[in-house]
Amino acid sequence: MQIQVNTDHNVKGGDLLIKHVKGLLNDSLNSFMDEVTRVEVHISDENGPKGGDDDLRCTMEARIRGMKPIAVTHHDANVDLAIAGATDRITRSVRKTLEKRRDTKHTQERHHTEEE
Repeated sequence: MQIQVNTDHNVKGGDLLIKHVKGLLNDSLNSFMDEVTRVEVHISDENGPKGGDDDLRCTMEARIRGMKPIAVTHHDANVDLAIAGATDRITRSVRKTLEKRRDTKHTQERHHTEEE
């Protein structure tokens, strides 16, 4: 699974932030490693130096083999909370999407077997 981390000019990125994001995603999506090919992460501060509540945004887009990408966004008060919230959301979305695909495939296989 490839992970790409992008930040806007208002967010201090760097190797520590990238390492942190990759660690969280690798842990959270570990059981889906064979299905998820890539995750793109975009972290931005919507109000810049002005500040404000929940103005930090983390958007994650997961690409799953043979499917359209899934994207989630989480806003929060600081970078760590925004990343953690988006990680939780993308993990739930990937799990739900892959469960639906497995259920649909299983139902189709069962239906096909009953027809024979």
